Amino acid sequence: MAIFLVLFALLFGLPGQAVERNFVEPIEIAARPIAQFHIGHDDTRFGPLEFVGGLEMTSTARDLGALSAFRFLKPGSDFIGVADTGFWFFGSIVHDAQKRPSGVTNFTMQQMVGKDGQLIDRKWEVDAEGLDVRDGVATVGFERNHRIAQFRIDPNDMKAPFRELDFLVPANELRQNRGFETVTHSTPESRHNGSLVVVSEKSLDRAGNIFAAIIEGPGKGIFTVKRNGEFDITDGAFLPGGDLLLLERSFSIASGVRMRLRRIDGASIAKGKVADGPVLLEADMSYQIDNMEGMDVWARDDGALMVSLMSDDNHSILQRNLYLEFILHQD
Repeated sequence: MAIFLVLFALLFGLPGQAVERNFVEPIEIAARPIAQFHIGHDDTRFGPLEFVGGLEMTSTARDLGALSAFRFLKPGSDFIGVADTGFWFFGSIVHDAQKRPSGVTNFTMQQMVGKDGQLIDRKWEVDAEGLDVRDGVATVGFERNHRIAQFRIDPNDMKAPFRELDFLVPANELRQNRGFETVTHSTPESRHNGSLVVVSEKSLDRAGNIFAAIIEGPGKGIFTVKRNGEFDITDGAFLPGGDLLLLERSFSIASGVRMRLRRIDGASIAKGKVADGPVLLEADMSYQIDNMEGMDVWARDDGALMVSLMSDDNHSILQRNLYLEFILHQD
């Protein structure tokens, strides 16, 4: 048992209290470019996804890590994110002349505060896992103390939440560490007309499907996502036409970490339905992946539909903070 606990700690980090801070902490990021997605291979096309490039992010700052979700405030450039240790982070992705990611600038972190405006140092209260942004508001999904909370975005001073939303799924159906990892608005022009959708990581109904809900907008109600294999959902974002792209992850001692992207048919996202769709990409540890938890979809200035992924290193010496970028071809 002792050996198992040591291995678990190395892989996933140790739980603990965050160091209290009440300021914005600038963090210098060293970003090593990743030129190959499939290690040792120069191929860039993986089904409908084309690998553009990536970064391995490191820093001497102790707070960098546990990056669980992010969204771009400016397509492909300025971003906001949440760490599951109870921090906000902000920064910008820099690209080179060939439109490949080449660095991270203006990176900062600041600790979350509670409804009373005080810093929170209890992990179970600030386990932030899902994030979306719209009209200057960040909507965050928390697990353990399950809730969907909204915050006004100010990179220089993120204050207390101003609102909590009804997530519809009965609280007793949400597993302690398997709550809402996906928080995403559909595009206004799609069939869901801008609705806010949440999907849990692995809170299962009696049929073994994953609880989800449309919590704001047309068609409000609970639905489920079909669980496909041993993968759990770690993030999601709507595509322009109304389909939902889900990021999924699995882990075992035998096979290590795997990741997958699955495209959920937008027509199956409706109250009372079981949503499902095909796998677009699956990768194991022979690829440049880690504990992939964050994703966003955005349009590049040349019109390409982009998918960006980010990993959560769990503050473990055996894991990495990665940023990966793909073109999603629709043909």
